Amino acid sequence: MKGDDFLLVKEVAARLRVAPNTVRAWAASGKLTEYRHPVNNYRLFKRGDVEALLRKIEDPTPMAPPPKRVNRPQ
Repeated sequence: MKGDDFLLVKEVAARLRVAPNTVRAWAASGKLTEYRHPVNNYRLFKRGDVEALLRKIEDPTPMAPPPKRVNRPQ
C-alpha cells in the first residue's frame, strides 16, 4: 500500500465536505469502496475513488421527471 494513493476517513470527509460518519455510512452502503490498513486496521479509501465520487456530487446527472399518471375513467 502506497501512502499517497490512499486517504483516511477524515481526509475524505474534508475533501467531500461531509462529516466523517457520512464517509463511513457511504462505505457501508457501497458508495465508496473501503480498504483496511494491514497493521492498524484503519479505513482507507483510494484517492481515485474519492475524486470520482466528488465529480459525481459536483455534477450530478439530471434525473428524468417521473412518468405522468394517466387517470382512466372507471
